[in-house]
Amino acid sequence: MRKKKKVESVNVKGFGKKSNIFFNILIALVAFSCVFPFLFVIVISLTSEQSLVHNGYQLIPQEWSLDGYRYLYTMKDKLLQALFITVFVTIFGTLVNVTFTSTYAYAISRPTFKYRRFFTLFALVTMLFSAGMVPSYIVMTNMLHLKDTIWALILPMALSPFNIIVMRTFFRRSVPDAIIESAKIDGAGELRTFIQIVLPLAVPGIATISLFAALAYWNDWFNALLYIQSDNLVPLQYLLMKIQNNIDYMTKNAAMSAALSGVGGSIPKEATRMAMVVISTLPIAASYPFFQRYFVSGLTIGGVKE
Repeated sequence: MRKKKKVESVNVKGFGKKSNIFFNILIALVAFSCVFPFLFVIVISLTSEQSLVHNGYQLIPQEWSLDGYRYLYTMKDKLLQALFITVFVTIFGTLVNVTFTSTYAYAISRPTFKYRRFFTLFALVTMLFSAGMVPSYIVMTNMLHLKDTIWALILPMALSPFNIIVMRTFFRRSVPDAIIESAKIDGAGELRTFIQIVLPLAVPGIATISLFAALAYWNDWFNALLYIQSDNLVPLQYLLMKIQNNIDYMTKNAAMSAALSGVGGSIPKEATRMAMVVISTLPIAASYPFFQRYFVSGLTIGGVKE
């Protein structure tokens, strides 16, 4: 009997090691499939336009070139200004979004708050129904007079119902009521309890919704299309979209292409397009590892259903 038990334990251990190797290889393949497209885009952005025309997309191109980045460098002043606007809107907008979201979620997570059900349903309804683009535009322009201002890029996304639900569940699961009651017994008010007691315990959840908000602000271009007219307030994503539209127009216009050929040759359309993808994606992708250790725990705890 003992020998059989030993043999069974050895078989279980051997099967466990094999399954671990299998799942490690599987996860590695999935991770590579996620990273490979971005690496391929970088390679295409460094490929000459002639090589792309004659040979198509290749993992190892026959001719390397920086023409796409050189073409964007000719508009470096506009790109730097747009990058500054995008970074400012992303940082400040994320702070505003996290502040509003966390305070709203903390209020509806407390059982002592009398109107918590009403405000919870209020947040859920906004996830299902929307007034539409026209009323939003009228409110932003005629009532709030925010057209062609930096606030038009920040306030429309200052509150996220999905992040509110995530943080509400996170507060209820990770912040015990006993800690809050002990803080109140010691004389702490609601604001002091929230800042000194609750927020340090909610760092994973705060990091999770901060990443969501930062991605939304960084990738936003539609609000700029609606509300921004000044060139000094154009964000990076909207500027790159305008550059792409201009490139498509100039490459289709034979007369304009001929006029440009005397200045600097034909425009590297595909390489420039991929270079714009790299410029718009690389900064936010580089910041992701700093949130990674908080992201998993924050998302899993905040996603637990009651």
